[in-house]
Amino acid sequence: MSHDSVSSATYDLIQRALVEDLAGGEDVTSVATVNDQEQATAHFAARKSGVIAGLAVAKATLESVGITDIELMVGDGDYVKSGTEILRAKGSTRKLLLAERTALNFLGHLSGIATLTRQWVDAVSGTQTKIRDTRKTTPGYRELEKYAVRMGGGINHRMSLSESALIKDNHIEAAGNVSLAFERVRKQFPEIDIEIEVDTLDQLREILAHKPDLVLLDNMTPAQCAQAVVITAGRCKLEASGGISLENAGAYAASGVDYIAIGALTHSAPVLDIGLDLKAEI
Repeated sequence: MSHDSVSSATYDLIQRALVEDLAGGEDVTSVATVNDQEQATAHFAARKSGVIAGLAVAKATLESVGITDIELMVGDGDYVKSGTEILRAKGSTRKLLLAERTALNFLGHLSGIATLTRQWVDAVSGTQTKIRDTRKTTPGYRELEKYAVRMGGGINHRMSLSESALIKDNHIEAAGNVSLAFERVRKQFPEIDIEIEVDTLDQLREILAHKPDLVLLDNMTPAQCAQAVVITAGRCKLEASGGISLENAGAYAASGVDYIAIGALTHSAPVLDIGLDLKAEI
């Protein structure tokens, strides 16, 4: 078994998924219907058009059950049309069937995130605004889901709470006001980047004096975001979040904000339909 192509955390996730699928037993259907000497070729193909992500994870899943003859037909980040073959694997029929659902679960989920991200990126094309993800990820899948966002053309926000500070409304409430919250973070962690959430343009004006690295404009209209860009005058980066849809993303991007944060990239992306067709070796 090899896991050179994926991180240790991802390899462990694959192992847990395979163990979960067997639940301490064996694949009773395959054991009953397939001779343990039978060989086959598995053709993974997109059944809907979209952006592919997760090929290395699917490959590592196949390798984990003993399949080593694997050919990747496309690359992560590639847009493919319905019917396109994306991966081909040859080996024991039983082993291919054992890995099938787990490999497809990873591929479909990650490709769905990449596909949705690409739609958002296309919605703001022609502007300087970048589409960015959040920490609204499936527990245990953050590394993979944020990778899929990158494959769709988006960029990642922080990977963890320790990477940078994001002062939100609950932190401000606990500290007393926006300035106190900012000052406390800067004093205790002077080297890290600080992003702070504001609900009003007055709060923005107040916090700019503290020289934040980035300000999150929460639930503001495109017009308010445009005002924020003028008020900020390049003193820090601006990120819009809340109330943004694919239909109005272009208007938000036209306001001049640097980033648009979209939690839906990871928490609401539909799975991309990818299937596996098996052909027995004669």
